[in-house]
Amino acid sequence: MADMKQTLDDFMKTMKQIGETDKDYSDAFKSFIQQAEKPGALSTKIKILISLALGVKAQCPYCIAVHTYNAIKEGATRQEIMEAAFVAGFMGGGPSIAYIRYVIDSCDQFNAK
Repeated sequence: MADMKQTLDDFMKTMKQIGETDKDYSDAFKSFIQQAEKPGALSTKIKILISLALGVKAQCPYCIAVHTYNAIKEGATRQEIMEAAFVAGFMGGGPSIAYIRYVIDSCDQFNAK
């Protein structure tokens, strides 16, 4: 089992260090995320689930940890999270399916219902 809480913490530390090195860069990245995930025709929850699927397809454990955590905060259920990951598995084949392990670990460790 991967320690996805540690993975999330490592990512957050990295973002903090980036902000200390170049605040404008960090602020621009955060603003970009906020703009991309703000509610519109799609809810924030759906947009985060799309981000999660893209993280699985990209084979990025950090992305998986962050987006699973945020999806849960937005009210996504374990089933919704898993179904988003399954779409990534369909599009990415075996390698993406292997990364669903990180989604399962994230759901367990972040208490997805």
